[in-house]
Amino acid sequence: MQHAQFDPTARQALAVTAVDAKVRKDLSWQQLADAAGLSVAFVTAALLGQHALPEAAAKAVAGLLDLDQDAVRLLQTVPTRGSLPGGIPTDPTIYRFHEMLEVYGTTLKALVHEQFGDGIISAINFKLDVRKIADPEGGERAVITLDGKYLPTRPF
Repeated sequence: MQHAQFDPTARQALAVTAVDAKVRKDLSWQQLADAAGLSVAFVTAALLGQHALPEAAAKAVAGLLDLDQDAVRLLQTVPTRGSLPGGIPTDPTIYRFHEMLEVYGTTLKALVHEQFGDGIISAINFKLDVRKIADPEGGERAVITLDGKYLPTRPF
C-alpha cells in the first residue's frame, strides 16, 4: 500500500543524508539511477525529496548509499512536493530557472494556450532531460527538455 508523508522535514533530512552518502561514496546521480532502473532526473528528484520510489528502486539506491530500512520505507512514501523554502531562491543556479520563468513564463503560457487551449502541462505525467552540448561559439550549452502531458481544463 502506498502511504503519504506529510512532514517535509523528514524527507529533507533524508535528502541531506543521501547526498552526503553519495558524496562520500563518490557516486554519480546516473549510477544511482542505473541501480534503480529509472531515469536520472526521476531518481535525483526522489532522493532530493520530490518523488516516491518503487520498492525495488528504493532498496537498490539505499543499498548503494548504505541507508537503513527506515530510509527505504521513507523513500517509498509520497512526499509533500515543491515549494522551495524562503520565497525567491538565492542559489544562483535555481535563481536562474526562477528568472527564466519570470522572463518567459507569460510567453510559455501564451504559446501553450494558443496551441493547446485552456489547460496545463502536467508535472506528474512528465519527463525531464538535461544534456550538455558544444556551443558553436565556444564553451558549452545546456539543453533542458521539459516534456509534460497536456491536460485540458474541463468544465463541470
